[in-house]
Amino acid sequence: MKHQDQVVLVTGAGQGMGQEIVRHFADAGANVAAVDINAEALNATVDELNGWVSGKIVAITANIAKSDSVRDAINSVVEKFGRLDVIINVAGVGSFDTFIDTPDEHWDKVIAVNLTGTFLCCREAAKVMTKQGSGSIINVSSTAALTGEGPSHYCASKSGVMGLTRSIARELAASGIRVNTIIPGPTNTPMMADVPEEWTQKMIADIPLGRMGESEDIAKVASFLACDDSGFITGQNIAVNGGMAFI
Repeated sequence: MKHQDQVVLVTGAGQGMGQEIVRHFADAGANVAAVDINAEALNATVDELNGWVSGKIVAITANIAKSDSVRDAINSVVEKFGRLDVIINVAGVGSFDTFIDTPDEHWDKVIAVNLTGTFLCCREAAKVMTKQGSGSIINVSSTAALTGEGPSHYCASKSGVMGLTRSIARELAASGIRVNTIIPGPTNTPMMADVPEEWTQKMIADIPLGRMGESEDIAKVASFLACDDSGFITGQNIAVNGGMAFI
């Protein structure tokens, strides 16, 4: 029960990596606010998990690319639980475009969700955590930010998340808030189902540990970064990619 009574907010909670992180923390005793734009998927996740995990899970539908929606979501968490100890920014989108043929609207959407959305969630969470004098912010980037192997808007957005982490970690340290980024490699999630099979096989061939990551691999690192075991770690970008790329 490492996270007993912690209040944890997870974005992108309706499926894949976010869903597994919700399960992992709730099973370890946390009170989890599961946030997603897809209300149907989110409610299905919460209904399924609430029957057997140790902590409590509440569903909050929100669009992280909109500041008012993020603010309302975090205010709802504080009103219900009285505080916010951890936020894990998982929500992300992608689009398989070549650079030259990238439509403006695809660029705008990927940046809006992956980078602006992460910024908005960090900012609103930090306002609460600063008053508390403690908190852990965990962002999720991608190995694509290290290698450049991916659509330009996706690589740019995930690189931006890493820079954001470094900057706000310095600024928020005096308030007792730690900020770190997890950098997954190819991970077995629904998002990967849209990747062409030849791309998937090439990615796996490039991973020294010889397999694709699982959502549980990411959840375990998030758990470490959310608790006192990592109390002297901040501003770090931690690759969880089977040795596929180094920082």
